[in-house]
Amino acid sequence: MKTIKIALCQMNVVDNKEKNIKKAIQMIKESKKQGAYLAVLPEMFNCPYENEKFIEYAEILESSNTLKEIAKIAKEENIHVLAGSIPELERDDGKDTESIYNTAVFFDNTGKSLGKHRKMHLFDIDVKGEIYFKESDTLSSGNDFTIIETELASFGIGICYDIRFVELSRIMALNGAEILIFPGAFNLTTGPAHWELLFRSRALDNQVYAIGVAPALDKDASYNSYGHSIAVNPWGEVIEELDYNEELKIVEIDLGEIKRIREEIPVLKNRRTDLYEINEK
Repeated sequence: MKTIKIALCQMNVVDNKEKNIKKAIQMIKESKKQGAYLAVLPEMFNCPYENEKFIEYAEILESSNTLKEIAKIAKEENIHVLAGSIPELERDDGKDTESIYNTAVFFDNTGKSLGKHRKMHLFDIDVKGEIYFKESDTLSSGNDFTIIETELASFGIGICYDIRFVELSRIMALNGAEILIFPGAFNLTTGPAHWELLFRSRALDNQVYAIGVAPALDKDASYNSYGHSIAVNPWGEVIEELDYNEELKIVEIDLGEIKRIREEIPVLKNRRTDLYEINEK
């Protein structure tokens, strides 16, 4: 059976891009030292989670210093890296407009980009008396499904709020994704209520592994990340979950579990596609 080791890099994110990049590099190096094949960084790992900061920190992907540094360390350490997400700036010179996306980039162990995911579902919520946040005030939404094929496994990529939309995970699973990864930053209201439940549900629904990596909690920040980076197996069991603090944890993924569980309870095979259908990618 094929097993791989994945590093959950739950890092502190501060209001200093260079410090964030340095911390990410340190955690990637430590991931490799501990035997990981893939290091996963959090959502907005180089940027405080604030609309104003998305504008300030935004980078054009092709010239992004953040991503150049991540690609460099991936190659030097011979490790795959999912660069959680950064605010991506895109200019349309023809229309004289700019858009900012919440974008994750996947690098292989030679530092080559294998693909990117732009957050499809923007986090616009208003939980009365608890939290209000509207990403669409600043960000634009992506429109593409993202499945990254590697020699390690097939990875389906979403970002944070994307996990709440069952169709996205199902489409990625139907198109061969074995491990769903959602860099995220749930807050102290939605995190305790739904974070673990959603990852267990998406793993169980699709009989895949589901992984979420978040920034550590900064009580002084305007937006408080719940932390609790998590890994769930295809049976819906939590195999690792961190707490609020900065931490790096290695999880071992047995891809053979996917086939075994799908044979025991053939959910995907038993779908009534004569009655209903989710269009595949």
